This record gives sequence, C-alpha cells and structure tokens, in this order.
Amino acid sequence: MKVIVIGCTHAGIAAIKQILINYPTAEITVYERQEKISYLSCATYLHIEGTVKSLEETFYAEPEDFVKQGVNMRIRHDVIKVDAATHTLMVQNLITKEIFYDTYDKLIMAAGSSTAIPAITGIENPRVLLCKTYDQAHDLCQKTVFQPRIGILGGGHIGIELAEGYAKTGHEVTLFQRPKYLLDKYVEPTLSLATADLLKSHGIKVLTDTTVTSFDEDPDGSLVIATEDGRYHVDMATVSAGMLPNTKLLKGQIDMTANGAIITDDYMYTSDENILAAGDAAVVHLNVTNQSAYLPLASQAVRQGALAGMNVGERRVRTFGTQITSGMLVFGHTIAESGLTLKAAKAAHLNAATAHYDGPYRPNFMPDAFEVKIELVYDRNSRQVLGVQLMSQHDVSQSANVVSMLIQNHGTIDQLAMVDMLFSPNFNNPFDYLNLVGQIAVTQENGYARS
Repeated sequence: MKVIVIGCTHAGIAAIKQILINYPTAEITVYERQEKISYLSCATYLHIEGTVKSLEETFYAEPEDFVKQGVNMRIRHDVIKVDAATHTLMVQNLITKEIFYDTYDKLIMAAGSSTAIPAITGIENPRVLLCKTYDQAHDLCQKTVFQPRIGILGGGHIGIELAEGYAKTGHEVTLFQRPKYLLDKYVEPTLSLATADLLKSHGIKVLTDTTVTSFDEDPDGSLVIATEDGRYHVDMATVSAGMLPNTKLLKGQIDMTANGAIITDDYMYTSDENILAAGDAAVVHLNVTNQSAYLPLASQAVRQGALAGMNVGERRVRTFGTQITSGMLVFGHTIAESGLTLKAAKAAHLNAATAHYDGPYRPNFMPDAFEVKIELVYDRNSRQVLGVQLMSQHDVSQSANVVSMLIQNHGTIDQLAMVDMLFSPNFNNPFDYLNLVGQIAVTQENGYARS
C-alpha cells in the first residue's frame, strides 16, 4: 500500500506514527512545504514572555526521526495539484523548483489551516505580521522584541496569550476584538468580562466591539490602526483572527462544508474512499449536538491524525467525537472550558439554562483558598450537562476534563451534583466545586430527578 500524507504538522505526524505501527509494509511519502515540522504555535507567546528560551526547543519531532524508519520525507515540497480520479499529485520542489508527479493508493489530507486574514485596507503592510507557523512566529519574535507598542487583532486564545506575553516584557499592548466579548465562542459574558478585567489590570488596553478599518503609516513613523471609533498608534501589529482550512487541492473532488472544511465519516474517510482527512483541514464531530463543526484545535488534530493512520488500510477504530475541551493560563489564572456556551446551545435549539458558582475551591481556613468561577450549561428537558467554563487562580484545568467525560457519556446535573469525588482540605471542600455547581442547577430545576 502506497500512502501519501500531505502536511506534516500535528495531524500528519500522528498519522505517520500510526501507519508505521499498524501497516509496517506500507510505503509512506510525506509532502510538507515548511522546513520545520511539529511547531506548537502556543510556544510563540511563551517565547515572547521568556518561559521558553528558544522556539527550537518546542519541536517534538524532526524529519530525520521518520527518515530513519523508512518514511520518504519530502520537506520543502509543495503539492500543486491533486487528481483524485487518477490518484495523481503534481509536486514542486521548493528548493530546486523542479516539478514532478507522484501516485498513491491512499491519501491523507493533513495540510492544516491558515490564519483568516480580514479584508482590511493596508493589512499587507510589512509591519502587520502573522503568528501561526514557525517561520511566522520567528519573524514576529525577531521584529517586535524592540518595538515598544504592539497591536493585536483577535481576542481568542492566541490573541490573549500574545497580549500577556508582550505585557510581561514591558510592551504597551492594545488588543482589538470585533465581537462584544473576548473568547466569545468559548465562555459566557461573565467570564469574558472577568478575563478582560484581568488583562486591563496588567496594563493591556482591551477594545471589544471594535472593528479595525485600516492600517496606515503616520508621519511620525508609527503604524496607525484605524477603527470606527478612533486611531491607535503602535509600532507593530499581529493578526490572530481565526483559521481557514487548507483544502483547495481537493475542492470539487470531495464533500466539504461552505468554508472548505473536509467532511469525514467516523473513521476519517472522506466521500472518496481513497482519501482520508484529519486536523485543521477537516470537521470534527461535536458530541453534545451530534453534528459536525469546524473547530480547529491541536488536541483534535492529533486524535484525528492518529485515527487516519490507524484506519488508512481498513476501518478499525471509530472516533469518540469531541466536546472541544480547551484551556489557557493567563496571568496566573486558569480559564478552561468544555462543551457548549449558552448561546451555542440555544442556537442548536436546546432548552438550555446556566448555573453559576462563585466560591473558594477549598475551605477558607486553608491558605490561598482561591475563588472559582463556574458557568454550567445544561438542558432543562433532558437534564444533561451541555457545557462548563471555569476560571480561577487555582488550577481548574482537570475539572474541565472531568466534565468533558460527563458530557461524552450523556451525564446529567443530578449525576454531577452527587458523583463521588475525593475530599481533603488540601484539595477541595466536602462537596467539590463541581458537585456544588451541579447542586445549584438541580435546585434551579426544583430538585433531583426521581431515580
């Protein structure tokens, strides 16, 4: 079996590893545009703030690792065309410029995504940078280190992390977010406002509900970011305003969503039986709505890539789907979430409500009994938990994972309220804070369901 993998970041790497294990006689060829593979984009802000001394430290795989195992690694090669009918690829060597053809029995599309560049006048200015790939991150870090004023477009995870990184190194930071709330796809307005207040307390100017209209140069040498409400002078800017799947090679040849994300079955097969897709190029199966969605995350890329590698010869292992569980650490505060927001639940036509918890994560007589803010989203009809969001100076990241498991197994607010959890004053109260928010939801629904 001749397998070609297009793209060698998280999904591609995971796929290759599983092909080597499950199909040891397969001939594997990988085409990747970049020279470096396995770059973790979250390392950009960690390098800016000084936690990671060098971007090179963050690679978890090298091309040579796979070459030693017999993989044909074609680094700095660009696939120009895919003909699914004839199983043929047109490829260019980006160093020699040579163009040649290759064929496959099975193809795994793992080309990832690109930053969605908004249509803003002047965005092509060389002082407006991207930060997704290693090369982009390297340029960003090199060019901004001595620039005192930084503008950041996008108030999602990446934008907020970059804002923190620059603020910690003494930069003057302005964060622009077009929606009304930061992290608007991930958390409720209460936690969004708490996040904004946290950023502001560290000197970051946060502008939400703000549309950037242009970039231009000022006579004083600064870069001007113009909005509908004013003009802001910075030295450099970066854009982190969402992702678009890199799937043009297969457009019109397999089924895709309107934005170009590849539709797959539970085994990562596309509408063409000889092509699989994984990572940011593909949709995910959202368990809580039982629907497909485009929600690119590295955690999903490695899972989907692994499945594509396991299943490339035959359908062996079905996806478990996802709750889109994610988290971040911002100025010592953990923000973690899993499942749907209330807005997303209502958009899915669910009779949803929220329960709110504000209280210490462990008894007040213990030192540093940090407050935990929780927003629990649940279905009033089925009583099933639909989502959770947590924020605290205490590390609540694993609590999001606990609720993710509950959602995946159709757990209810009644189960969350009374599920067995350990107790020690070192860790929590006699009822864990997850129990307590579940109990609040139960009270809102007039008591426990009969069992």
